[in-house]
Amino acid sequence: MLRHTITAALLFAVVTNTCSAHKLWVLPSQTQFSGNDSWVTVDACASNDLFYFNHVPLPLQYLAIVAPDGTKAEAVNKSMGKYRSVFDLELTQDGTYRIALMSKFVFASWEEDGKPRRWRGLADELAKEMPADAKGLKVSESLGRLETFVTKNDPTTDAIKPTGDGMEMIPVTHPNDLYVGEEATFKMLVNGEPGKDLELTIVRGGTRYRNNLEEQKVTTNAKGEFSVTWDKPGMYWLSTSGKDEKTSSPEAKVRFLMYSATLEVLPE
Repeated sequence: MLRHTITAALLFAVVTNTCSAHKLWVLPSQTQFSGNDSWVTVDACASNDLFYFNHVPLPLQYLAIVAPDGTKAEAVNKSMGKYRSVFDLELTQDGTYRIALMSKFVFASWEEDGKPRRWRGLADELAKEMPADAKGLKVSESLGRLETFVTKNDPTTDAIKPTGDGMEMIPVTHPNDLYVGEEATFKMLVNGEPGKDLELTIVRGGTRYRNNLEEQKVTTNAKGEFSVTWDKPGMYWLSTSGKDEKTSSPEAKVRFLMYSATLEVLPE
């Protein structure tokens, strides 16, 4: 429970840009598979160095996997270690899987008996924790999505349909069809609508072993679209954040949004 609370606080710090040194991510062992007996192993972590395990694991209770036919798929061999969480997924269907860690929390602060009180949890738990006469009440929400995509044999898109809640990325270029030297285009949505003027950060893995982050910054256009041309192969981390007022708790006035995806770029 303590590590879950730490992760919730870390997520809130990331989406409010107060802890930019830490990156939250999921990392598949690979993203393209062929044949019949196919498995993927996925790590989940918050770290200082991208795709390097050196901070805290991410809890898996909000793991959501969509199979190529749109049904729910189940992970196996789930484990939370000191620095990372890990799970396996058997790819029983042909097509593309969407693997996401969701996080939806409420953060509240108030004064109780003359002392400051802070609380983190789910929206439907707030009323039980907060006194009716809470003074100086401040409430905010956060909604985060960390995801990746893996494909067995030919790529499909049924699993990547938008949910309409928070930040999401839908393909113009398929996320498992990325190659060095080729331009890829994606579309960001916020609550199902084009996410225009969003700034995205794109970083290739292996930052621990180079002095220059080689960070790219791109901004979405009026359609919510952005493009990037990959100059090197590897696993890439893509991230953006924002906020709105579409809260689920009546006490909350603002909702912080965060999105990140791990994409694999292959040699040409």
